[in-house]
Amino acid sequence: MVMTIVYLIGGLVLLVAGAEVLVRGAARLAGIFGISPLVIGLTVVAFGTSSPEMAVSVQSAYAGKGDIAIGNVIGSNIFNVLFILGLSAMIIPLVVSRQLIRLDVPVMLGASVLVVALAFDGQLGRFDGAILFGLVIIYTTYLVISSRKEQAAAASDEFVDEYGLREKPGQFAWLVNVAFIAVGLALLLLGSDFLVTGAVDLARAFGLSELVIGLTVIAAGTSMPEVATSVMAAIKGERDIAVGNVVGSNIFNLLSVLGLASLVSPIPLSVSPSALAFDFPVMIAVALACLPIFFSGYVINRWEGLLFFAYYIAYTAYVVMSATEAPMTAQFTDAMVWFILPLTAVTLLVVGVRSLQAQRHS
Repeated sequence: MVMTIVYLIGGLVLLVAGAEVLVRGAARLAGIFGISPLVIGLTVVAFGTSSPEMAVSVQSAYAGKGDIAIGNVIGSNIFNVLFILGLSAMIIPLVVSRQLIRLDVPVMLGASVLVVALAFDGQLGRFDGAILFGLVIIYTTYLVISSRKEQAAAASDEFVDEYGLREKPGQFAWLVNVAFIAVGLALLLLGSDFLVTGAVDLARAFGLSELVIGLTVIAAGTSMPEVATSVMAAIKGERDIAVGNVVGSNIFNLLSVLGLASLVSPIPLSVSPSALAFDFPVMIAVALACLPIFFSGYVINRWEGLLFFAYYIAYTAYVVMSATEAPMTAQFTDAMVWFILPLTAVTLLVVGVRSLQAQRHS
């Protein structure tokens, strides 16, 4: 059991460190080759924070552990919205840009529905993976092209300062940054191997399925770069970046991480009936809940952040209670299904309707 904990903690540390080194090296290398800071932020930084999910899911898929690969993506997306946005909004109300409402949140919702549709036959094969991965290339290309037409000096300055892009590169700066990228990738590979090994051992020790471990422990662990990025952005007052980082990461998880994992897996990724019946619908519901909340004055208020955060605690509690067959599982489920969820749905509906009415009268 001691070695299991060592593997888990060691894997998480290596993943977070690897993501940080990889992103910094790649951002500076892109800057040396004349790529604009905004494009670096939209691509290298946004995708780099999801590199732990990529490393773990691809490693798991290649090793034939499809439940961990799929559970990691579903769990990370639920964690990103409910936990990270909830925590960030409780620190300071978060500003939501109009582009997020008009493009990125609908893309996140559409990608969630598409993944469920592809997985409805109980598996994700290479053809499914090719569709998902092809879509992330199209989406990223669109972001880069559209960003050139828009003025985003503030966002550019933030990326310039954060990743040291103002510094004049030395003669061998490109070689140093290539070394950073190589070290970052090595740390990610080693960390993902440690984390998956520890998670499988933990699942066996407590009698939990690999899907449950992927949905909880691994999902939270691989989302640590997003936690750090969004919470620090909220504290610094960079509230739009705090939201954009989460939405962008979720899109990347669904299209790129799950797509690549399906492509490299020697056999189609098996999708468990329990994931299709519960976890996938929760992921879609969480994405759908963003629309009325984000619409309410284009701000995520503290009470909405608290609501998100509380739901993540409730979701995790249900997953663990259901897996361990805890005595109070049935009562907890009834309370959520017949009271909490309908009350929340009505609240979100009222918020959405009022926001639309306010926009029409403004």
